[in-house]
Amino acid sequence: MPDLIAQGVHQEHRWRRSLPLGEKVVLGRSGGSWVVPWDDQVSRQHAELFWTGAHLEVVQLSTASNPLFHQGRAVQKIRMISNDHFVIGSTTFTVNDEAIEISQDVPRPVSEQTFSPEYLRQLAFRNADQRIQVLSRLPEIIRGASSERELLTRLVNVLLLGVPRANVAAVVSISQDLSATNDEDSAPSAMVLHWDCRQATGSTFHPSERLIRHAAEHRESVVHVWNRPDNQETSKANYTLQDNVDWAFAAPIPGDACRGWVIYLAGSFTVPSEAGSRVSDPHDLRDEVKFTELVGATLGNLLDLRRLAGLSQFLSPVVLDALAEKDPDVVLSPREAEVSVLFCDLRGFSRQTEEASGDLLGMLERVSQAMGVMTRHILDRGGVVGDFHGDAAMGFWGWPFSQPDAIERACQTALAIRAEFSAAAGRTDHPLANFEIGLGLATGRAVAGKIGSVDQVKVTVFGPVVNLASRLENMTKQLRAGILLDADTAAYVRQHMLQETARVRRLAVVQPYGMQHSVEVSELLPSLSEYPQLTDEHIASYEQAVDALLEGDWKVAFEQLHNVPAEDRAKDFLTVFMAQHNRTPPQGWNGVIPLASK
Repeated sequence: MPDLIAQGVHQEHRWRRSLPLGEKVVLGRSGGSWVVPWDDQVSRQHAELFWTGAHLEVVQLSTASNPLFHQGRAVQKIRMISNDHFVIGSTTFTVNDEAIEISQDVPRPVSEQTFSPEYLRQLAFRNADQRIQVLSRLPEIIRGASSERELLTRLVNVLLLGVPRANVAAVVSISQDLSATNDEDSAPSAMVLHWDCRQATGSTFHPSERLIRHAAEHRESVVHVWNRPDNQETSKANYTLQDNVDWAFAAPIPGDACRGWVIYLAGSFTVPSEAGSRVSDPHDLRDEVKFTELVGATLGNLLDLRRLAGLSQFLSPVVLDALAEKDPDVVLSPREAEVSVLFCDLRGFSRQTEEASGDLLGMLERVSQAMGVMTRHILDRGGVVGDFHGDAAMGFWGWPFSQPDAIERACQTALAIRAEFSAAAGRTDHPLANFEIGLGLATGRAVAGKIGSVDQVKVTVFGPVVNLASRLENMTKQLRAGILLDADTAAYVRQHMLQETARVRRLAVVQPYGMQHSVEVSELLPSLSEYPQLTDEHIASYEQAVDALLEGDWKVAFEQLHNVPAEDRAKDFLTVFMAQHNRTPPQGWNGVIPLASK
């Protein structure tokens, strides 16, 4: 699968990400993984990307304030193949189909040298200023990563920035017993977690599995050289793995949280060292190895701290990032915040549990996977998993950091959860098959933080907005809609989110059971391309029916509902309600539909 490489003016302004097949992603300056924060010429949501399997389609969004440039011309739509590129502002985006494959067939090196951690600790940098400048920024770079994938992307960028003679950098994981032999019956023992190269070559890069395994097993850095300094031309023909690669080394990342992780770098001796370098021997790689081990140790220590603190399985990454910067008592102390709350409930659980009474462990595994879908999408979009209620999960945005796009993150999460369950529904062999979900979203002030009693506390959110989100999720059963929004959340979607991302329709004004105040309820829908069953014209007809219903003109309301497809279950709610009153507004009608139950 090809990658998209973003490269700004400065070397550190860079990322490399795999293009997902058949999935639309939005490129912009904020939100999600496809973010370009360094270039102010890139709009918040600038372009939509879609990899078809044969080419990349790039479409400029209406919210983009600057054009796309392709082959020197301003364009709004591009169809790109491998090694093609486009430009936004000062950033170049290149489609790249280079690959990296761990190989056991790499030629034996001309020389091999190992460096123990004790030796490297005693070794002073000969170019301390350049190395320390990069290392000093490492904690900030790591803390700013919202996910493990983003963390590895940033880590590889730091390695290429700090080792100018490296052409390729990768983080590799050894996935099986290090003592196992490399025979045909063994599963592949090394997996590339993330990688990048300084210059495109158009070929597949083959790191040495032997070198990686040696570093991981012996917990020490190992250097392989394929190009003899005294006879470069002869040895290059015999030993170089590919162009611009004369050496490679692997450095283990210490710590239990990343056991088996190894940093792999490869480069050329012909690339000059840093300006002002005091290295007399251009083939001496000790500085590069020491720098790489320090980067690895920083990463390992951070991940170990999270694990040893026992927080990583209870707290969301955004909370852990806040704890890395401030005192835990300050971060977790309950305080008011503007939050967006999402409730997601798993339907069909009780019925399927009865049917699977002979395989309760298998049923538990299926439910765990379903709950994992919910929590994964909440965490991937910077949310906090606040609680689990039976077979429902609650997430929220806007704390511990203020998030101006909290509503958008919550809505994208809801749509992503819906899409994953919908895709599984048509596959009888899928673990999520036969499960349905209901989601409720509400926005408002709440108290978030460490809440509970003296004996037991949890990080969650508390307030009327939480109750409203829970009620909206329950209402999805009665209104027969998948995702329900309160009025504030719906208004934001209408004003700030593109219809290519999400659509919204007003369903009704209801008075929830047991509540004194009425609520205007709307439905969040996918884009027309993802959900063509309900067109924009259908949505307009439905909302005209709601307007007529509120005004007491039920004849017009009933006629407009007939313009909505019969398979749209949400319209049944209004149709049945009017039929129960003989299509005539009851005396004192104020437009509010009371709900008889939760």
